[in-house]
Amino acid sequence: MKVNKVLLNASGYPPVLAQMSGAPKELFVAGELDELLARPRVAIVGSRHVSAYGRQITTNLAAELAGQGIVIISGLALGVDALAHRAALEAGGLTLAVLPGPIEQIYPSSHTQLARQIVDGGGVLVSEYPDGTPAFRWNFVARNRIVAGLSDALLITEAAEKSGTLHTARFALELGRDVLAVPGNITSPLSAGTNNLIKSGAMPATSAEDVLHALNLKPAAKARRVKGANDAEQSLIDLLAKDISDGAELLEQSKLEVGEFNQTLTMLEISGKIRSLGANQWSL
Repeated sequence: MKVNKVLLNASGYPPVLAQMSGAPKELFVAGELDELLARPRVAIVGSRHVSAYGRQITTNLAAELAGQGIVIISGLALGVDALAHRAALEAGGLTLAVLPGPIEQIYPSSHTQLARQIVDGGGVLVSEYPDGTPAFRWNFVARNRIVAGLSDALLITEAAEKSGTLHTARFALELGRDVLAVPGNITSPLSAGTNNLIKSGAMPATSAEDVLHALNLKPAAKARRVKGANDAEQSLIDLLAKDISDGAELLEQSKLEVGEFNQTLTMLEISGKIRSLGANQWSL
């Protein structure tokens, strides 16, 4: 992929970054950055180790926001970051990834294909590191200031008490960005960080509408409801629409035979009507 270098104070350098303290002296960009900066942008970040709850929430919110025309920004890391990027792509939206190393050496390397899909889908990769620079430990915190700087608002979907994600929240607050956090189970260590942020003044986000409100945007008309090809498919779609996501509960409430249930799930996934969230969790 083609990588362009943009110098601080030169034409094409993002004004939202040029205005912040410690702005990168140069940026390396793959994709059309100007087009994405003209749109509303939300950074979605969180833990690398994600629960089934965090996976579902991240995927659903990123897909809904991307479907509203909002650019999803994250750091291409394992966990929440990758989920947010993929959900945006699957929703037909645009996403921007800020990397902790050079674009020519994607980190983590397991996300090389995802990085290519982002650019191929009209999205953008951004880095402050030239080709050949190692991805040092401190690069990850430095990356987070760019994630916050490029966004209009920050949404944290799941984070432990000492998650590195909290650095991004601090950068966002320093830059005057709205910070939203998804409340989680008070007994879950993976939600301790988000719950503490809410106690400290972050806006609780329980729906995409909460994020749109923070951006002073009104939701667009909802898309037509997904329709099943037969009664079995429709019964599962209706249950998923009620936020029932656990496979065992879907099987019990649908009253389908195990064989028919598994076949119906497979056909719905193949047709793109539902998606697997892992750990026998499902979502529209």
